[in-house]
Amino acid sequence: MAIETFNRTEIKYLLTTKQKDSLLSLLSQYMDCDKFNKNNKPYTICNLYLDTPADELIIRSLEKPIFKEKIRLRSYGPVSLSDTVFLESKKKYNKVVNKRRSSCSLEAAYNYFSTGVLPICENSNLQVLKEIDHTMKFYKLKPKVFLSYDRFAFFEKNNSDFRVTIDQNIQTRRHNLDLQIPPSGTQLLEKDQWLLEAKAFKSFPLWFVQFLSEKNINCTSFSKYGTEYKKSIGAIL
Repeated sequence: MAIETFNRTEIKYLLTTKQKDSLLSLLSQYMDCDKFNKNNKPYTICNLYLDTPADELIIRSLEKPIFKEKIRLRSYGPVSLSDTVFLESKKKYNKVVNKRRSSCSLEAAYNYFSTGVLPICENSNLQVLKEIDHTMKFYKLKPKVFLSYDRFAFFEKNNSDFRVTIDQNIQTRRHNLDLQIPPSGTQLLEKDQWLLEAKAFKSFPLWFVQFLSEKNINCTSFSKYGTEYKKSIGAIL
């Protein structure tokens, strides 16, 4: 059964290329590379974020409420209609993130968006789909933003509870909302910036905390979708 459920704390940091290189050297001692990072190269994640016609979900999220939620459709690289994608619900309450997702084909997902028929495939999880469907129908959500990035991902050796991801080439667009179309769009980060996300069910390991302290790296409230929305309306970042 294709279901993934996470409850964890996620902290974000913006790194320079020099800081990223130092971190990658350190991670090789304590963490294993994700199976998708073949030959130590990043893999591409593509998303369609869903929202109301008035962008109510992202506007509410930017107000930093104690509870917020997002719905997105995710693929790993460009896909065809018969390929597997993931319909995801991401909720955050009091800084703890809960993510639930279920797999289906891209064709089934697109049919769901247009007809409301649940995208049930061989490995789908009906409970997760019903939860997502409730949110979809309550807000009347539709695809609003394409957002992609290239990712390095790591899991701590002998402890998969601690995960680190490093993203670059974050691109967004509000047209061509199709996961079959290759990534392109507006860049969200500066040329020398990388987005680091540290994710844990409990606390971060001491070696990681010491690295952040030594390099004077402070956490940030950076949100990919939130930053895209502010850029789209010309807000000052």
